[in-house]
Order: sequence, then C-alpha cells, then structure tokens
Amino acid sequence: MRKTVTLAAAGSLAAAAALWALGLPTAAPGLAAAGRLAGLWSTDLLLLQVLLMARIPWVERAFGQDTLARWHRWTGAASFALLLAHVGLALVASARRAGTDVVHQAGTLLAQYRGMVMATLGLCALALVVLTSLRFVRRRLRYEAWHLLHLYAYAGIALAVPHELWLGSDFAGTLDRAFWWTMYGAATVATVLFRLGMPVWRTLRHRLTVDRVVAEAPGLVSVYLRGRRLDRLPARAGQFFVWRFLDGPGALYGKPFSLSGPPRGDRLRITVKTVGEGTARVAALRPGTRVLIEGPYGRMTADTYTGGPVTMFGCGVGVTPLLALLWDLPYGHGRATLVYRTRHADEVAFLRELEWLSRERGVRLVPLVGPRASAGSWLPAGYADYDDTEALRSLAPDLPDHDVYVCGPDPWTDAVLRAARRLGVPAPRLHRERFAW
Repeated sequence: MRKTVTLAAAGSLAAAAALWALGLPTAAPGLAAAGRLAGLWSTDLLLLQVLLMARIPWVERAFGQDTLARWHRWTGAASFALLLAHVGLALVASARRAGTDVVHQAGTLLAQYRGMVMATLGLCALALVVLTSLRFVRRRLRYEAWHLLHLYAYAGIALAVPHELWLGSDFAGTLDRAFWWTMYGAATVATVLFRLGMPVWRTLRHRLTVDRVVAEAPGLVSVYLRGRRLDRLPARAGQFFVWRFLDGPGALYGKPFSLSGPPRGDRLRITVKTVGEGTARVAALRPGTRVLIEGPYGRMTADTYTGGPVTMFGCGVGVTPLLALLWDLPYGHGRATLVYRTRHADEVAFLRELEWLSRERGVRLVPLVGPRASAGSWLPAGYADYDDTEALRSLAPDLPDHDVYVCGPDPWTDAVLRAARRLGVPAPRLHRERFAW
C-alpha cells in the first residue's frame, strides 16, 4: 500500500508535466510556459493534499495520521510556493507581451478576463490557510479557530477552478480534461465519502451519548460513553476520534481525544485534560448528551506489536492511549513497563487500574515526577545528573528488543525517541502518537 500510494502521487506529477510538454508547441514560450507548469504542479499538489487528509481508511492504516499530516504540510508548502511562482511568472510574461508594467497588467487581467477575480480570492484563501499553519501562529490559535480557518483551503480550490477551465489551455484537450477531472473527482468523492459521509453514518448507527463524567486527577476527567452496536465500530485500543458533544453553542467544533481504555461491550471511555475553554466544557457534560464522532484514527494499536517485552513512555494526559494498550496487548506476565511522567504527584491518574495491571499482569510502573531537567531531556529535574540514553539503558538494558510506545507533548516525545535511537532501538519497534495538532 505504501508503494502504491507513493507511486500514484509521483505518477500524477509526472502526468501533469507530460501533458504540459505535449502542449508546448502551441503555447507561449519562456516565462509563460514555466508559469503554466508551476500552476499545474501547484494544482496537482493541492489536490494530493486533499486526498492525504480525506481520511481514506486504507491509506490511514498504511501510513498513520502522523505521517499523513506531515506529508500534508510538505505538499501544502510546495503547492503554495509553486502557486506564487505561477502568479509571478504569468504576470511578468503577460506584462511583457502587453508592453506595460506588472501592476497595470494585473489590473487589466482582473478587469477583462473571466474567473480572475475568483482566482484571486482563492489565492487569498489559500494564503490565509498557509499563514495560520505556520507553527508560531498555530500555537497562538485555539484548535477550533485553526480548524475553521483551515476549511478555507476548500474554498480556495473551488474558486480556482473557473479560471482554469475558462483560461487554461492545459484543460482544453481530451487527455487534459480526462486527467484533471479525474483528479478533481477523486478529491471530491474521497472528501464527501470519508470526511463527511462516514462520520455521519457512524454517528447515526452507533448513537453515542454521555453516560457519566468521572474526575481522575486535578484537571483530568474521564468521559464514559454508551452506544449501540459498538462491537461493529472498528475502534482499537490506542486510537483516537474527533468528538463533537452536542451541549450548546459551538458544539460542532471537533476535538481529538484518544480512547483511554479498550472498547468494551456498549461502552467507550476517553480521558481529557481540562486546559482551556473547549476542554473545560467536557468536564461539565451531562449524562445523555448526544455525541457526533469522526474516526477512529491512529496506527498505534496492537497491530504494531511484534511480540516480546513492551516499554511505554507516557507524559501527562499522553498516558491515556498507553493505558488502553496495556489492557489490550498480548504481552506475557511481567513483560511490560510503563514510565509515567507527571509534573506533580497528584496528577498521577488511573491508580486503581495500574495497580490491577501490576498485580494481575505484572506491569512494572516507573513514576517520574517533577519539572523537566532541561528543554532537551525527557527526565525530571531530580535526575538532572543522568544522561538521557544511559537512563534508558538502566531502565531496560535490552530495550532494543522491546516494542517502545511513546505518547506525550512533542518536545518530550522527541527526547525519548532520540535517546531510544541512540540506544539502538530499531525504527520498526518505535511507536509514537503525537498529542498536538
């Protein structure tokens, strides 16, 4: 599946370039031709972006949400850079042909050519998406606001279509039309079917409601949900959903939360850290509140387990999918370790379950309490004299033979993974779940 998807993506770019080359004899040479190619590749990458995040189930299972999101960012940056190149090259070429300056020619194009105003609005919409995707901007936005602004990408694509059809010679030939309408059709069908249709179907089929809300630790609550036919919901321990609780205004803003226990009968459980207005609402949910679901997503399931010993590293609320996996993985007695990192002792949650797992399945619990020793370390301040890698070696000398699962804030997770790689843990045995958007 990985090779198939990768080859299909590369093939679409090659096909766009081949169709462009076939049209060169009848096209304007030089800057105009280069601008056309930049525009075609930009469009192709933009549609690939949509497909990457269309939540196509078999693609999700093959690559995982983390990898797809990373590729989505890369293709987005490349697509926008090519789009700017397309606009710049086309304007310069057009201005040269008309014997005028770029600014005057831009006004002429907007006034005289069909679809140019819409295309310009589409460019502005895509620029807004790119701007809000920059890391330093994204960190200052609430998830709900970021997600809403990100939807402008669909508007940008839709607004660009008319000027491509009306003005683009690359959409005139039979082969060109077949290729581009196939690309647009695939992106549209995948989005409607998997991003809209499947969540609606699963919501109506399973009819999830809030059963009860339980405080686990200061600022940490678990939501128990009840529904129908949950045995037919393809959810696995370690996965997450996007949840929408119909509790009042703003309810349609989705929030991603992991399952904190394996699905059981007609019930699910998620655990949420109340760090803002959106998550604080979760703690106030009332029994009977209806729930819309989107998912499940994530590859950190029992399918990634290769057998043998298991070592897990969880930081804060990142322990939730790991706890679900501790219940679900078929490791032998005494063959699992959970390193549980919190800033304060009273933040340790699920003690009763952890004690049961320790007693009945021999899980070794290693609590690490206190502020971090340094920005690049996964250890708390009390272990500041320890080297990150040596600390891992003392924890599990045979760690390269373990399946290692890590979930927590990105900087902490990256520190654990760096130390594990230095210790020699092979990549196929390193499993992570990003806990950021």
